[in-house]
Amino acid sequence: MDDIHDPDRALVDAVLANRPGAFERLIGEYQGLCWHIIYRMVRHPEDARELCQDTFLRVHQCLHQYRCESALKSWIGRVAYTIALRHLQHKRIPLVDVGGDNGDHALVEQVGDGFDLESACADEEIAQHLHAAIDALPPLQRTLLTLYYLEEMPIAEMAKVTGLASGTIKSHLFRSRLRLRGVLESRTGVAA
Repeated sequence: MDDIHDPDRALVDAVLANRPGAFERLIGEYQGLCWHIIYRMVRHPEDARELCQDTFLRVHQCLHQYRCESALKSWIGRVAYTIALRHLQHKRIPLVDVGGDNGDHALVEQVGDGFDLESACADEEIAQHLHAAIDALPPLQRTLLTLYYLEEMPIAEMAKVTGLASGTIKSHLFRSRLRLRGVLESRTGVAA
């Protein structure tokens, strides 16, 4: 077994053995990840809190199925993503922007496009415009940007969480960044 998964296995074993505080430790470790995924998808605080609780309930019920084939972070992220996805489907909220692009786009091999999201966040006014622009993105793009930039999750791990192909994730990130750049340029008059 990979050394990177040993802490995961130890925590899972402790939770499964009902050791005092083990499940609370798991929640403490991964509640930020769940919140980032779920809130970026549903954008409603009460729904997000309820769905985070549902996520940890599901994790507790299904933790015996975790096999250390991927990082525990990816596994829990996948549970959170699936719960948020079902919520959006139940509410009939589209996951992606249905206008314009129908999915027939060239594979984007490079996520980079010259737009520095971190630099854009440095200026407070630009950061406010950026956050508003991110909130205006469809749920999937918001979530992918959050995983990539806030959780600093590699694309391969994002693929495990979302079930999307790496090329699809790269394409969504690329198009989202172009859209953000356009919004920032139009709102601030500064080329990003």
